[in-house]
Amino acid sequence: MEFIVELLLEFLIQVVGEALFELGLHSMAEPFRRPPNPWLAALGYAIFGLIVGGLSLWPFPQHMVAAPMWRWVNLLTTPVLVGLCMSWLGAWRSRRGQTVFRIDRFAYGYLFALCFAAVRFEWAA
Repeated sequence: MEFIVELLLEFLIQVVGEALFELGLHSMAEPFRRPPNPWLAALGYAIFGLIVGGLSLWPFPQHMVAAPMWRWVNLLTTPVLVGLCMSWLGAWRSRRGQTVFRIDRFAYGYLFALCFAAVRFEWAA
């Protein structure tokens, strides 16, 4: 039971971090309508994932998943789940006629979450 709670907390931290990042993108995007190069966008999301992952260490310096083996499982599964959540959010926004950003697609959401999780995996106590 403790393992499930640990995974859920790690998942929630990444979803909330990515959702806040996405909210910031939506607020800043209006002046910049031209779509960026997909490779530069991927690099940008990777860098932002690293930054947000590093910033998450300030309020949450400990691993949410205690067992070292399960940290690997978390590193591999949580970004996939977060990517799926972001693609669902993108589909929901699209149905409502709202602006859909690249992070609202699975690959970019996954990349952001993977970088986020990698920083936490390596640097959390």
